[in-house]
Amino acid sequence: MGKLNQVADGVWVRQSEWVWANSIAVRGEDGLILIDPGIDGSELNQLADDVDRLGIPVVGGFSTHPHWDHLLWHPRFGDVPRYATPAAAHVASQARERAQAMAAESASGIPLDLVALVTPLPADGGPVPGEIIEHQAHAVGHAAVLLADRGVLLAGDMLSDVLIPLFDFRQDDQVGAYEAALDRLGEAAGHVDVVVPGHGAVAEGPEVAARLAADHAYIDALRRGEEPVDARLGPHADWLSGPHRSNLEQARGR
Repeated sequence: MGKLNQVADGVWVRQSEWVWANSIAVRGEDGLILIDPGIDGSELNQLADDVDRLGIPVVGGFSTHPHWDHLLWHPRFGDVPRYATPAAAHVASQARERAQAMAAESASGIPLDLVALVTPLPADGGPVPGEIIEHQAHAVGHAAVLLADRGVLLAGDMLSDVLIPLFDFRQDDQVGAYEAALDRLGEAAGHVDVVVPGHGAVAEGPEVAARLAADHAYIDALRRGEEPVDARLGPHADWLSGPHRSNLEQARGR
C-alpha cells in the first residue's frame, strides 16, 4: 500500500488502506487520466506527489461508477474535466450531497467541494483511452475500461479478490445484470493479462480467469437459490455479511 506501481505500459496503480481501494493513472495521448482516485485526503496528496514524480500532466479524470469512493478529487490534480458515463454522471449529480456526506463520514481530509463533479463522457471517449464497457451491475452506468493495446482491463467494482459481487438495491434483477456484465467482461478479459479491480489485488495471468470464475460461481449460486461457497465470505469478512444477505434477498425477490 501507499505506492504508485506500474502494472503495464502507461498504467500505474496505488492502493489505499481503506477497503484496498485502487487509484489508477493511465497515460493518454495528451497526458494522464486519473481513474477513481482516493481515498483519504492524505492519500490523495501522496498520489499527487507520485504523479508529480511521473512528470506527466493530468489532463482528466474518470469515475467508473457513481459511488462516493469513486467520485473523489484533489486540487493538486488540477481543474481538468472529470468524466463518467452519462448515466453515472446523472446519478452522481442527483446524489452529490449524499456522496459528500458519506465521504465526510467514512474518510478524513477529503476536499468535499470536489466530490462528484463529473460530466458525461463524450461518445468518442474524449481523453479517456481504450474502450468503455458500460453495464448496469453494481451501479447505474458502471463502466470498465479495456486497454487492449496494453493488455489491461480496469474493472471498476467487479472481479475483486476481496469483495463479493455487490448488488445495487435500486435496480431490479441484479442477478441478470451481473450475468450480462460478466459475459462482457469475460470477452474483454480474453484480450488482457492484467485486471485492476476497484478494490483488492491486481490480477495477472491465470488469476484473471479465476476472478471471473469466482464471480460467476457466486451469481450462479444465487440464480439457483443456493448459498454460495465463496472464499471471500467467512469469519474473516464479517463486514460483508450484511451486503451478502441483501444480495440473497434481492435474488429471491424479497
